[in-house]
Amino acid sequence: MAEGFARTYGSDVLEPASAGLVGGWGIPMSTYQAMQEKNIGLAGQFPKRLDDLTRKDYDLIVNMSGYRLPSDFLGTVQDWEVPDPMGCDEDEFREVRDDIENRVMRLILKMRLEAAASAH
Repeated sequence: MAEGFARTYGSDVLEPASAGLVGGWGIPMSTYQAMQEKNIGLAGQFPKRLDDLTRKDYDLIVNMSGYRLPSDFLGTVQDWEVPDPMGCDEDEFREVRDDIENRVMRLILKMRLEAAASAH
């Protein structure tokens, strides 16, 4: 969900890459439906593992796993305590989705302000 929001709202200031600690078989239908309610499509997205990402220096890593990341991921890390919505009822799922959306929007706004300040 975070990648979908970031791609839709913040492509002018960031290039998101999303991955988890374990792989998955696909994006759950509940996630597609919850994001569709926000008019956010997830076409082309699929669950990836950290090992699937190229190890490089990242400007920012947002960790929502609740676990410590491997030490070879370099960059600033922000830990977001976000509950896993899988298995929740629809209302709880939407609450998590909306929390993620708000966090992503605050991050994008912060990045835009920083970009504007450095341009002057």
